Amino acid sequence: MIEIERKFLVRSDAYKNEASRSYDIQQGFLNTDPERTVRVRLADSKGILTVKGLTDDSGLKRFEWEKEIDREEAIALLALCEPGKIEKRRYEVAAGRHIYEVDDFFGSNQGLVVAEIELVDADEMFEKPDWLGEEVTGDIRYYNAQLAKKPFQDW
Repeated sequence: MIEIERKFLVRSDAYKNEASRSYDIQQGFLNTDPERTVRVRLADSKGILTVKGLTDDSGLKRFEWEKEIDREEAIALLALCEPGKIEKRRYEVAAGRHIYEVDDFFGSNQGLVVAEIELVDADEMFEKPDWLGEEVTGDIRYYNAQLAKKPFQDW
């Protein structure tokens, strides 16, 4: 239940040609306290409820618990969320032994494209495709809970 994740900006849309899958995501936050963020997500027709804990000092690790919920439950919970919804298209791109999740944001976060990779160990080696840009792991501005409160277009 510990998530180890690195996050990067994306410098070109070349990832789109390499994607094995893409889908739309709508998400909101029932709680954006950094110690216990509670997210509701609708990914195509699948609902997901996620609880995340406080990120460690490196910005790499934190507690994460997820549970699939019914689409109708997700829609009802999204209506209860704090102001500021996240809308994005996610692309899944294989690179070596890993899958990058590349999020192309819409709405008030239009223009932001971020790639995330989950690792088993913080020191694990991974391939860095040419389209991968600056690392922003640990920069809270790029956390979805923060983007819901202070969108990219307001920076």
